[in-house]
Amino acid sequence: MSLLTVGTVAFDAIETPFGKADKIVGGAATYISLAASYFKNDVKLVSVVGDDFPQEVLNDLKKRNISLDGLQVKEGEKSFFWAGKYHYNMNDRDTLDTQLNVLADFDPVLPEAYKDSEFVMLGNLTPAVQMRVLEQLNQRPKAVAMDTMNFWMDTAMDSLKEVISKVDILTINDEEAKQLSGEYSLVRAAHKIFEMGPKYLVIKKGEHGALLFHGEEVFFAPALPLQDVFDPTGAGDTFAGGFMGWLARSGDLSFENMKRAVIYGSVLASFCVEKFGIERLKELTLDEITQRLDRFVRLTHFSVKKLD
Repeated sequence: MSLLTVGTVAFDAIETPFGKADKIVGGAATYISLAASYFKNDVKLVSVVGDDFPQEVLNDLKKRNISLDGLQVKEGEKSFFWAGKYHYNMNDRDTLDTQLNVLADFDPVLPEAYKDSEFVMLGNLTPAVQMRVLEQLNQRPKAVAMDTMNFWMDTAMDSLKEVISKVDILTINDEEAKQLSGEYSLVRAAHKIFEMGPKYLVIKKGEHGALLFHGEEVFFAPALPLQDVFDPTGAGDTFAGGFMGWLARSGDLSFENMKRAVIYGSVLASFCVEKFGIERLKELTLDEITQRLDRFVRLTHFSVKKLD
């Protein structure tokens, strides 16, 4: 089943306590699509870049069976650019520079072949752009997921809630869940968010794992302890790509399969942080993914004896 993803394809400059990368390829749609491509050979990307974006990177995406028919290339313009510096805990970061460039007036246009996509992942963008993508679909997809951030909660809450009302799955971090719902308890936050429209809520907690909520059901997946973490940029988007890639591959929206999707997303995200940008995602093998999946199974599997 086809997967449509929309988001940024961009340049990043990143500094962490363990290194620095001055200008590397990033962007939500890049991470999502690459991660999903390990599960699906029918990923359709919607985004915009300037003519400064390297053709070799686009060629690499095509080799991963990622369709770029929905990627606009603006001649004479520059691609979106973000620069940030991470604190020592690798969770907090400071934005040093943001240059919207081609993203400032981005109007997504879906090719005809994209309009019947069965699964849709709306990466973090303005709610208006996310809604514009949904409006161009010929029919209701089997599942629509979206990511967002606290900036849109501060500046565009009404339009954000309109998009949220149209989706099946919302993926946000714990602070965003609290801000969106007005609740400190994540359980209460989940129920408030369900009232807005989504049936499933994934709360990403970075190095502390992820929570999946559906009705009264809750599932928790820990993050895999890693020896080396160089760059957390894009880990959340990589998680979303692995999560939606598995759902699109399996076509199964049961809670049990959603749990599997959370684990697959966590597996891909654990690779993403091991190098700067998309470098680790570009070189993965299926054997590596399988071996790391086994590590997740061992990490979370246990048996108990009932108390007499």
